[in-house]
Amino acid sequence: MVEIRHILCPIDFSDASHQALEHAVAIAKWYGSRLAVLHVIRSPFTFEQPIRDSPRSKSGTREAAEPFLREQLNAWLAPAKAAGVTTDELFDDGNAARRILERATSVGADLMILGTHGRGGIERFMLGSVTEKVLRKATCPVLTVPPPSLTAAKLPYKRLLCPVDFSVSSLAALRFALSIGKESDAHVTVLHVLDWPPEGELLVERFDTAEFRRVVEEQTRARLEALISDEARTWSNPETHVAYGKPYRQILELAQREQPDLIVMGVRGRNPIDLALFGSTASHVVRRASCPVLTLRRS
Repeated sequence: MVEIRHILCPIDFSDASHQALEHAVAIAKWYGSRLAVLHVIRSPFTFEQPIRDSPRSKSGTREAAEPFLREQLNAWLAPAKAAGVTTDELFDDGNAARRILERATSVGADLMILGTHGRGGIERFMLGSVTEKVLRKATCPVLTVPPPSLTAAKLPYKRLLCPVDFSVSSLAALRFALSIGKESDAHVTVLHVLDWPPEGELLVERFDTAEFRRVVEEQTRARLEALISDEARTWSNPETHVAYGKPYRQILELAQREQPDLIVMGVRGRNPIDLALFGSTASHVVRRASCPVLTLRRS
């Protein structure tokens, strides 16, 4: 089973980060994890989001801001403490993405959970600059949680979707998905997308027959089934799917039909192009999915 001993959840006191914190508390409770909640104070201090009973001064020092923010954070963490989750309240200042990544290393985070702020158009596709940078550079798995206005997913997770392309990262994602599925007693759907037929391939017309597709699909499904242990089948009823087309489109279409509470997927590589694009398929899915998405890398 996957071990999640330390969780880092950065918050900015927005609705999106409150939603992320709810997911962090639930996962910490399932795994008995220690939960570190981090707020990065910009300098000069300003409130990006309206907070009830907040001072309305436009700026100030960290020393002046931190007591009020700590009071707010304690109120947000009341459900976690009531649930018996061990929490750490952290404050930093400076560049938010850089501080989040540094804290993930210093606390030994096995999982990072943060909210996204996009609500449509270019904002949704950009995710928010902080989340974007963290996703590109994080070395631990990252769970991104859409704002309440965008997601109908509920806790505990009862339906999980895990796309698998047989890469090392996607196999690690499947282990993670099955582990979470066990903790939350969830149904896990495992999907492989055959990017077929390749455009411009002259041999495709000769070999792309119904029989050929049937054989390929059967072989692929057998590979998927072999990845699921007998132990996993004792507590869950995993389901395998094989689809044809662009991977991200098929993932999103299946998610639209099945309405999973969580998508778990691997991200390939860490070369400069991958870092810039955050992995093409995962990038499209994170930006468009209406449920939380957990992404992880393995080299």
